[in-house]
Amino acid sequence: MKVFVTGATGFIGTAVVQELLANGHQVLGLARSEESANKLIAAGAEVQRGDLNDFESLKSGAIASDAVVHLGFVHDFTRFEEMCTLDGKVIETIGEALLGTDKPFLITSGTALFSKDGITTEKDLSANNPHPRIATENAADAVAAKGVKVAVVRLSPSVHGKGDVIGFVPTSINIAKEKRKAAIINGGSNLWPAVHRLDAAKLYRLALEKPFVSGTRYHAVAEQGIPFKDIAAFIAEKLQIQVVSLTNDEAAEHFGWFAHFAKLNNPTSSEETKAALGWNPQHPTLMEDLQNVYFSEVE
Repeated sequence: MKVFVTGATGFIGTAVVQELLANGHQVLGLARSEESANKLIAAGAEVQRGDLNDFESLKSGAIASDAVVHLGFVHDFTRFEEMCTLDGKVIETIGEALLGTDKPFLITSGTALFSKDGITTEKDLSANNPHPRIATENAADAVAAKGVKVAVVRLSPSVHGKGDVIGFVPTSINIAKEKRKAAIINGGSNLWPAVHRLDAAKLYRLALEKPFVSGTRYHAVAEQGIPFKDIAAFIAEKLQIQVVSLTNDEAAEHFGWFAHFAKLNNPTSSEETKAALGWNPQHPTLMEDLQNVYFSEVE
């Protein structure tokens, strides 16, 4: 099939494009710059010029393709709510172009919507959730209610691997370098799920190839939950600095906008996803990538 991919030249999008092409699909990738367009052409994909604010280009890409994978998101955390609202509008726009067709529409969300003591599963839905990113899943449900074939992939908070320079792990490392201490919050027993980007890319492909059930949530989670204190301890050892435990108030000053994520407790299951798609993560774990990838890439 021919798949229109937004965010096609990003950290995860690049892997999704490669996964689709390697398995016989065609890709039409959204590109907002010549550099991005050239990357897509070099990979063997076609180019749809535009960005997430160019609604006409988004519609054209969806109409010209057999399926849509929406990975694009503006990661400006100083305007996070605004960017979440934009994501909802993007989903609505693409959904309009898909009305009356059987084209599958795969939308990206995150398990971090659910920060709680219990295990988050694919059955957890977004009703009454105050998190700004819930705009994504609300928009997905609204489009599905109109008859569009929609499914949602919830990515782990940490999608890791070679080339990650803005994700949770490099952000944690950079803050520790700047502050000269690796901080945890209230003991750091909170849990982060994780997935390697190549495993996540395979999940997207399988979700398109398997029978498509509208309304489904898939969890791109290879590791159910890694204690944040373990990540901090590893970073501290590598940087030869101390680990310190902060209160919530101290954490706000230390981490800034990242404090919310540093205290995120999001143990998450992917058992239903694995069963439905036959998805079996095989790439390195987060701690293996900490050892072998990240410190060479953030220096």
